[in-house]
Amino acid sequence: MKFPDGPKTPALLQSINIIVNPLNYLEDCAKRYGDIFTIRFLNYPPTVFVSHPQAMKTIFTANPQTFKTGEAMKELPTTFSGENALILLDGDLHKHRKKMLMPAFHGERMRAYSQLICDITKQQMTQWKKGEQFHVQGSMQDISLQFIIRAIFGVNEEASFQQLKQTFISLLNLMSSPLTSIVLYFHALQQDWGPWSLWGRFVRLRQQVDEIIYAEIKRRRDNPALLGEDILSLMIKARDEQGEPIKDVELRDDLMILLIGGHETTSMSITWALYWIHRLPKVYQKLMAELDTLGDNPDSSAITKLPYLNAVCHETLRIYPPTILGAYRIAQKPIEIMGYHFDPGTFILPCIYLTHRQEDLYPEPNHFRPERFLERQFSAYEFVAFGGGSRRCIGYALSLFEMKLILATILTNLKLALPDNRVIKPVRSAFTIAPSPMYMITA
Repeated sequence: MKFPDGPKTPALLQSINIIVNPLNYLEDCAKRYGDIFTIRFLNYPPTVFVSHPQAMKTIFTANPQTFKTGEAMKELPTTFSGENALILLDGDLHKHRKKMLMPAFHGERMRAYSQLICDITKQQMTQWKKGEQFHVQGSMQDISLQFIIRAIFGVNEEASFQQLKQTFISLLNLMSSPLTSIVLYFHALQQDWGPWSLWGRFVRLRQQVDEIIYAEIKRRRDNPALLGEDILSLMIKARDEQGEPIKDVELRDDLMILLIGGHETTSMSITWALYWIHRLPKVYQKLMAELDTLGDNPDSSAITKLPYLNAVCHETLRIYPPTILGAYRIAQKPIEIMGYHFDPGTFILPCIYLTHRQEDLYPEPNHFRPERFLERQFSAYEFVAFGGGSRRCIGYALSLFEMKLILATILTNLKLALPDNRVIKPVRSAFTIAPSPMYMITA
């Protein structure tokens, strides 16, 4: 079997490039090798990166037995999630667990979250003093984390949940820089030399989060009267086809994924959206004109149906998707992708970022232009911010819903401005591509 062409530099150097400077490195590879290329990571098999929509379609529509995704994802860091999370399962086990979890993220549950999202956002806005700068990313992080904790656990007033919020933020911040995030990818660096060492701090913070989560699971299992309509309660009440509940360790691992995915990716995306909206006057004017048509106290469903707001959110997720890579796959059967024949055992990785940089699909891809989402409908293989196929992010609808409501709440209640013309650039964070430090001012 012949692998597609790719960089010839040592695997260690390729690994460091993709961790520390992923966007430039991926774009350089695409310019040099095209829509399919091979990268060699240290201690990993050669990995085939694909970005052409036709390749995405081949992967996303393949028979479920064609790939193992959970097994492939276990090759990546599981230091946060553990090994029992939904994203690390395959086959029927993945299918059944996803079916058990889906009700918490769709339909009536989402509408029930709308007032909570708006209330948390308004409370955060009271902390922004007129004429003073505030750190946008920190504020959006606080809103999204408060919301996801409330959505998962139902409450956030108790001291344990305040402790969970602060500890979880400390845990993410510890791994937020490009250099410290390298530790997540190299097991040899994961040495606990006490609470003053980087890995030692990480392990102790993770343990504190685990203790809070397990205590709450036990509290509710011991007293079913405490079960409500929050995500944890719905997960505890869920049963598989044999009538068995989700195990505690599985609950913990899925909750960690929800805390990360439902918090960091959303807060980064809202920060980017606020930047583009206020950086480009025409976008701001057009969006405000649309929001003005809603009148006072609009219904959440009316907000989420606004065409231009929807286009702004999609363009934000296109230009800098918070997750730049899709789910790893290991071929279980021979498969042909873009003229290449791959044997079983081949590692294949869809590249969301490069799909969104296809110039024939998205002319001038580095320009923020929401109109492109009004001018045409993009397929599920062309706009892939949430992945695709059976591995599409379970929380994609909730994430867009939250993003739209937070933006509408902020824009209709306050006039904000960027304090200078400084260009905000993408930087590597723990699990996402984040904006460089950004401040705004209340006018």
